Amino acid sequence: MNTALPPFDPAMDVAAWLRRLADVAVAAVHPDTLVADLLPDPPPGRTVVVGAGKAAAAMAAALERAWQDRCPEAPLSGLVVTRYAHGLQGLDAECSTIEVLEASHPMPDDLGEKAARRMLEAVEGLTENDRVIALISGGGSALMTLPAQGISLAEKQAINHALLRCGAPISQINTVRRHLSAIKGGRLAAAAHPAQVVTWLISDVPGDEASLIASGPTLPDSSTPADALAVLEQYAIAIPDSVRRHLQESRDAPSPQDDAFVRDDSVMLARANDALDAARQAAEAAGVTVSVLGDDLEGEARELGRGQARLALDAAAESGGPRLILSGGETSVTVKGDGRGGRNVEYLLGLFEALEGARGIHALAIDTDGIDGSEDNAGALFGPGDWVRARELGLDPAEYLLRNDAYTFFQALDRLIVTGPTRTNVNDFRAILVLPRTS
Repeated sequence: MNTALPPFDPAMDVAAWLRRLADVAVAAVHPDTLVADLLPDPPPGRTVVVGAGKAAAAMAAALERAWQDRCPEAPLSGLVVTRYAHGLQGLDAECSTIEVLEASHPMPDDLGEKAARRMLEAVEGLTENDRVIALISGGGSALMTLPAQGISLAEKQAINHALLRCGAPISQINTVRRHLSAIKGGRLAAAAHPAQVVTWLISDVPGDEASLIASGPTLPDSSTPADALAVLEQYAIAIPDSVRRHLQESRDAPSPQDDAFVRDDSVMLARANDALDAARQAAEAAGVTVSVLGDDLEGEARELGRGQARLALDAAAESGGPRLILSGGETSVTVKGDGRGGRNVEYLLGLFEALEGARGIHALAIDTDGIDGSEDNAGALFGPGDWVRARELGLDPAEYLLRNDAYTFFQALDRLIVTGPTRTNVNDFRAILVLPRTS
């Protein structure tokens, strides 16, 4: 993909320029550009690949392609699981020795449970002469679900559903997931030892803490079952007796002090900051002044939008050329209405409402995996003219926010961004473009 942007001109199609900027950001964190140089020499024994996440299929295809180029005679096998429609369908990429499975996200299903069981079987009986390469990216928590003993899949699904709607940050959600699992929180690596486990990660978590990505199936965990129970109680989530009993009586997950992890290694392939930095460099080369607010912003999506509206209005009051405000991270949505939408469109609608059609301010927000929440869009964008159009169409942003119905709002304005799965995932990419005053 061409990652250059044309010199910025306020007379150009600003929406198209923002879309292209988002493409630059996503391309910078795609597995196709990240894997080949990391391939280790084959071990004396077997190399087994396991993995889960929205980028898992693309990571597997890139790994297998590099493997065939470098060491085609060495044995390679394994399987990964990704979200439905995030596999290799319709792409030139393919896998012949690594099996690609699909399961449900964000709500786990029985296919995700079967995939997790098969991964444990794939690493069973390995020796110190073998190596496991784990391909881990965001979304893996739901896709590789295996309830701990005594807990049913239905109980895990109910708790997952409640966690996703209560406004909890991903760090707390994944704490619960790790301690209700028979595979997360380092347990997959523990099953693979004494083989060395090498984990390649694409981060979708603010702060890029490796053990939080997909709830860390191959990385040791420093949290405790009591921490998970505290999260459920904090958000008043119904706790089945089996879950409470498990959290009160179970042992901690494998810890960072466990000697079994001494030979293991992990590599961070991509993170939100890489996407932001690529966008920043491209925009600056196009003549735009860029401010990056951070790659780890969290909080309630609409409130972040309202807060960033104030920053945009302050920038609009200054003289000078075009200014771009970038940010990443993962916001939350406390769902109270029955509308449609993910956190990126909810953020945008909060921003849109606060700006009230302020001149010269355009904005875009997408989830870099191509799916915002559980809808079919990656996100949306808007410009100052959309405020007038919304009024003409009778669209009141406050009413749509009350229903958590930002998808329908931007759909009515024909401002949704639909890309399909990108097969990577570093979470949210947000861009606010402030144009210079014309008078």
